[in-house]
Amino acid sequence: MTAETQLPQANGSCCSPSGSCHDGADAGATADAGVTTVYQVTGMTCGHCEGAVSEEISGIEGVTSVKAVASTGQVTVISAAPLTDDAVRAAVDEAGYELVGRA
Repeated sequence: MTAETQLPQANGSCCSPSGSCHDGADAGATADAGVTTVYQVTGMTCGHCEGAVSEEISGIEGVTSVKAVASTGQVTVISAAPLTDDAVRAAVDEAGYELVGRA
């Protein structure tokens, strides 16, 4: 019986104690972490492009997270306060890509 009790805990590699893959704590933490804005960027075609855009945008004061996806051209930015489009445009330009606007 002890093995049966311990087995679900050992196999629950990605699941929370409640048995779900997302226990809701992560979603709340992300929402409290700042302002999330999604931008549309053209010209990204690969992981290198994603890294270049992410690195430049990460350099903007207040930015806490950047995720660029070349296949969609979308860049999700989390910042402590709203960013100006001009600051994001300058960072994307510096990386060699074009900011279309907010997605």
